[in-house]
Amino acid sequence: MTASLLQAPRLHRTVLANGLTVLVLENPVADIVSARMFIRVGSASEASHQAGLVSFLMGLLTKGTAALSSMAIAETVESVGASLGTDAAADYSVISLKTVSADFPEIFALAATLLRQPSFPTEEIELERKLTLQQIRSMQEQPFTLAFNQLRQDMYGEHPYARPGIGTEATVGAITQPDLVDFHRQHMRPDSVVITIVGRITPAAALAQVEQALGDWQVPDASSPPALVFPAVLTTPTCSMAAQETNQAIVMVGYPAASVKHPAYAALKLINTYLGNGLSSRLFVELREKRGLAYDVSAFYPTRLGPSQFVAYIGTAPENTATALEGLRFEVERLQETVLSDEELQSAKNKLLGQYALGKQTNAQIAQLLGWYEILGLGVEYDQGFQDMVAAVTVLDAEAVAQEFFHKPYISLLGPEEAVGPVAAAHA
Repeated sequence: MTASLLQAPRLHRTVLANGLTVLVLENPVADIVSARMFIRVGSASEASHQAGLVSFLMGLLTKGTAALSSMAIAETVESVGASLGTDAAADYSVISLKTVSADFPEIFALAATLLRQPSFPTEEIELERKLTLQQIRSMQEQPFTLAFNQLRQDMYGEHPYARPGIGTEATVGAITQPDLVDFHRQHMRPDSVVITIVGRITPAAALAQVEQALGDWQVPDASSPPALVFPAVLTTPTCSMAAQETNQAIVMVGYPAASVKHPAYAALKLINTYLGNGLSSRLFVELREKRGLAYDVSAFYPTRLGPSQFVAYIGTAPENTATALEGLRFEVERLQETVLSDEELQSAKNKLLGQYALGKQTNAQIAQLLGWYEILGLGVEYDQGFQDMVAAVTVLDAEAVAQEFFHKPYISLLGPEEAVGPVAAAHA
């Protein structure tokens, strides 16, 4: 076992003999303990014919073990007012829990059992399938989701990031209990897990709980799961349209962008804040307030271990589709030649770093952030490193990053055919 005390006050990092990593931050202010169990497997780990498997599996972790039914698990959690949930993302999955400190040992032990020994009851599989299929069908009625799925497919092609994490009706309909058992056996293993515990608990007590619940969890005799090898993401911008009789048109532009480990990551986060974050952002002020083009307008830049995407979008009146697309592209691509003022850059830094600080106030938020950085391979030191990188970005850095990434975009249009069809044809 190796352990070290990192720079952040009271933060302890320990790696157990079985490879499981534990991060503990004692915070005695409130009588609450929050924990996260991150697993180094996400939707990017799925085969194309099993899209949605990880999300499906994570949804079933709380639905039964050999000794506990779904109802028994729910009653155990609710009887002490705790919370326990799961989630799946592209690059990782996570079990989340929160309790008062006196109940932490019981609820943590339960979560550890769910992680290690889910039983995937047949009746729960069918219920989860029914609910998931309902959610997929509901999403197919949401214009924004349809436009984004279209953009993502165009941008990523055969790469797993092209697929919705929830899967499709066909793939979810085909998931079997052996699929779940096999995937769990292969990917849920101690050397792929990071546990963060934050709250009124000492590092020694937290580590003792982890050792008791998971210390005997053995790494499988089989070798580690093979390293993921993804198809190349080809940069061949296209314009796609989906005809739908909606009251507004959805216009999206997507630019292939940097992964979280790329030197441009911090600058792209700053540009995203400047362009699309809030009522004072450039896109909102220029396209909604000044020109009246937008019902909704924003930008987002997801954090990804693999190639990411920088997306700007606008909801507009169908007759304004062409003008909105032109305005959206202009505001993003002008940054290749227009240097931000010192005031604009500093304002974006203040907003980004202020929101970052506000996102670390609760035990749950801190547990999430620390575990997130660790599971992505960045290390908990990245908490300060990211802030330092943002502070160091210059106006010339922002311009250089715009010149590197903001070329001809992928375009996704959704709306009445008479409105979006001519625009799509013009950009084909």
